[in-house]
Amino acid sequence: MNDAEPSPPGTVRPSEPAWVPEPNPWAPNWAAAPPVPIAPPHNRLWGAVAGVLIVVLTISLVAATVPRRVDGRAFAAQGADTGRAFGGTGSTVKSVPELARNPLLADGITPGPATCALPDLGRSADQLEAYYGRLADCLAESWRPALEKANEPRLIVTVSVKLPEHSACGDAPTENEAVAYYCGGDTTIYAPTDWMLADAGLNKARHIATIAHEYGHHVQRESGILSAAADKMTSPNEDSAADKEVVRRIELQANCFGALFLAAVAGTGSISRSLANAAVADYGRANDSDTHGSRKHQLSWAKAGYDGKTTKACDTWSAPVAEVS
Repeated sequence: MNDAEPSPPGTVRPSEPAWVPEPNPWAPNWAAAPPVPIAPPHNRLWGAVAGVLIVVLTISLVAATVPRRVDGRAFAAQGADTGRAFGGTGSTVKSVPELARNPLLADGITPGPATCALPDLGRSADQLEAYYGRLADCLAESWRPALEKANEPRLIVTVSVKLPEHSACGDAPTENEAVAYYCGGDTTIYAPTDWMLADAGLNKARHIATIAHEYGHHVQRESGILSAAADKMTSPNEDSAADKEVVRRIELQANCFGALFLAAVAGTGSISRSLANAAVADYGRANDSDTHGSRKHQLSWAKAGYDGKTTKACDTWSAPVAEVS
C-alpha cells in the first residue's frame, strides 16, 4: 500500500467489492488496497439513550451484495457526566445536552495529532483486543484537545471482543442485528471477534473505520449530543420520518467524527495516508438506509470531516434534510 496523496476532491471511481459487479458512483479515487471478500451486512442496528433501552438505530433488511455492515447500538446514560477537570481549574466539566449549539461543534475545534503504533492485526481474540485497545488509546489521545477546548468531559472507553449477555445498556443484540455497538452506560465498544472477522476479515481499513465510527458515538456521549438527540425521539421504535431523520443525523455525524480522527493521524505511525484514505472510503460501501442515510451521504459526511478537519464540519444538526437523506 503506497502513501500517495489523495486525489483532488470530487474525483470518483467505481468501488471494488470482490463480488459486486456494479460500480459504486461515490467511491473516491484515493490510494487504497481493494477490500477483501467479506460476509454480507447484517440487517438491523439497535440503540438506546439515557440508560434506558430504546430502539433508535434499526435499519431494514439490506441486499446481500452490500459490501459493508455498519455499527450497532449507541447509548448514553444518566448520571454519568462527571468526567475530569482540565487546566488546573479544579472545576468538573459537564457534558452539554445540545445538538447544533453543542460546544464541541464551535469554530476552531479539532482532534489533535497522535501517533498510532498499532500491533499486528490477527484473527485471534487476543490479537483483536490488543489492536482495538491501542486504537482506542490513540482515538482518546487525538480527541483529548477537542474535548478540552470545548470544556467537556473525557470518559475512558474500553473495547471488548466478547459479547456480554447483559451490559449496562440491557441485553446484547444478536449477530443478525449488529457487527459492533457502543454502550454509554459502561462506555464500552463491543466488537465481538466472530462478528468483526466475518465483516472485515483482516482488512485493516475496515476495522479502523468501524472502531473510529463507534468512538464517534463515544464522543457524542461525552459531549451530551446523544442525550440531546434522545430528547427528540418520539417513540421507542423510530417509525416516524422525524425519528429516522434524528437517527440519520446521529449516524452520519459518527462517520464524520471517525474521518476527523483519520485526518488528524494520517501519515503517522501505523496509519499511512493510503490506509486512512481506504478507511474513509469504507464509509461509502453500504446500501442506502432510511436510518443511516444514502450511500452517497454516508461517504460525503465522512469526506466532510476528512477534508474539513474541524468538528464544525460535522454539524449534521444544522444541515438541510436533503443533505442527511
